[in-house]
Amino acid sequence: MEAAGEAVAAAAAGQPRAPAAFVAPLQPEAAAAAVVLPERLQRREAERQQGVERQRQKKEAQVVKEEQSEFFVAAFAREREAVEALLAAGPLEEAAARLQGLQKLLTESVRFLAPYEVRQGQEAVARLQADLAARRQQLQPKKKFAFRALKKEAAPGSKPPPAESAEPARPAAAPAPGHGPAEGEAGGPPLCGFSGAEAQELELGPAELRQRDVVLSELRGCRVRLRGNANTLRVRDCRGCTVLCGPVSTSVLVDGCSDCLLVLACQQLRTHRTRDSRFYVQVTSRAVIEDCAKVSFAPYTWSYAGIERDFESSGLDRNRNNWNLVDDFDWLATDKPSPNWSLIPERERISCWD
Repeated sequence: MEAAGEAVAAAAAGQPRAPAAFVAPLQPEAAAAAVVLPERLQRREAERQQGVERQRQKKEAQVVKEEQSEFFVAAFAREREAVEALLAAGPLEEAAARLQGLQKLLTESVRFLAPYEVRQGQEAVARLQADLAARRQQLQPKKKFAFRALKKEAAPGSKPPPAESAEPARPAAAPAPGHGPAEGEAGGPPLCGFSGAEAQELELGPAELRQRDVVLSELRGCRVRLRGNANTLRVRDCRGCTVLCGPVSTSVLVDGCSDCLLVLACQQLRTHRTRDSRFYVQVTSRAVIEDCAKVSFAPYTWSYAGIERDFESSGLDRNRNNWNLVDDFDWLATDKPSPNWSLIPERERISCWD
């Protein structure tokens, strides 16, 4: 009231009046902007914190991965040395069991290993498998070979007697321990499988395949059925063939093939220099391809009487199948899929083989 009176008095006296403080009301748009600004800042801050959290988790995952990788390298080296010692002087059955354990260790560690570590592990396992096959061949009873040699000499038997019987030195053709080519290598001892056939139906059964190392080589237009549990399988330089194979305890190597249809169950599948071929697979680890083109994959669908028993003896887990996980060693880009392999569309997959 006093201030109002003074103002009136001042006006009456003709004195200039001091301007009153004035605050204009905010327009609706300005008010909204004032609210939006803190919201934007809050969002930015939330995004920044999420980014920091992601980086922290990534670092922790990397540390765990490195620790797992270090553990694998140490465990793998220890087991490999144990297998090598058993192969040099020990029971081969124990060596085979430890080798299967080594393969399992590699299979279960694939998800956190770098591609080069996977490759080194696979090559080491393949070498040990070849050494095991060679040792088995060396320790086979030599009577088998002597009997064959004697049989050959005895056929023309009536002519020369004792002078010819001095020939059983032929068993020495078997390589000395630790030397000479392994079973299935060029110049090595014969083994289970087929070679050089053309346009034939070929088949091996459980008794012939049981834990054997099988080789199919230089076949043309053949259909091969392997009903049983082999130890390893190698398919080399085949053209236009269909291979139906029961469970293989360890590894399958396909090399230099084209226009083939391969139905395979194994722990490890390696494919080299192969083109225009289709694979139906049950594989425990990730399949590996190298120098391949136009190869495609689908899940394993072959069946035959006794296959469950063969899966049991092979040690393969029927509930674990990485048929659609393929590592291409010629394709290092992580943001684009390899153009060298694909999945067979469901409508094109074969379900009945007989």
